[in-house]
Amino acid sequence: MPPPDKTCASCGRRIEWRAKWAKNWDDVRYCSDACRRRKLTSVDVRLEALLRALVEKAGRQGVDPDDAARCVDPTAGETLHEPARRAARRLVAAGVAEMVQQGRVVDPSTAKGAVRLRRA
Repeated sequence: MPPPDKTCASCGRRIEWRAKWAKNWDDVRYCSDACRRRKLTSVDVRLEALLRALVEKAGRQGVDPDDAARCVDPTAGETLHEPARRAARRLVAAGVAEMVQQGRVVDPSTAKGAVRLRRA
């Protein structure tokens, strides 16, 4: 029986166990080479902290991750969209928030389209 899934330290997606990682599963932190190269930047940390504060303030109403991206850099446009979603997925993995679409909780690793974060 494989060990429980982990969460990627960079993108927040679920890392599923693979037989080739059996010997070093405890050391696996990233889901891909791209995430291993990217790691966490200062912008990622700022987005996560801002999203955490916005989620606490908004409560059950929820907040759009792009709102945090616009607060960090209003001129960035789409460039901070994916970093904001990665920060949102990390918050869900930490148990701080839930990711919802149309009022239903969704799996952050597979959610597509517009999402909101609300307090867990």
